[in-house]
Amino acid sequence: MTTGNDGHTSRSTDQRLRQLESQVETLAGAIRALAEGLEPIPSQDVRQDEQAARGARMAHELLLSQGL
Repeated sequence: MTTGNDGHTSRSTDQRLRQLESQVETLAGAIRALAEGLEPIPSQDVRQDEQAARGARMAHELLLSQGL
């Protein structure tokens, strides 16, 4: 926890930090979904445009589910 100039714990700062960390994790997951959607998979017979669309949809759903 953080302390202010008067030595008191700043709960709002801790809450904002936790919220920011959660948002960064969500954004990282969305970026991962996008990257996986754009990555070609030679062992599978999947159309690249369908795979990219699926990755974009997953990223979008993840962001929406977290209110971003």
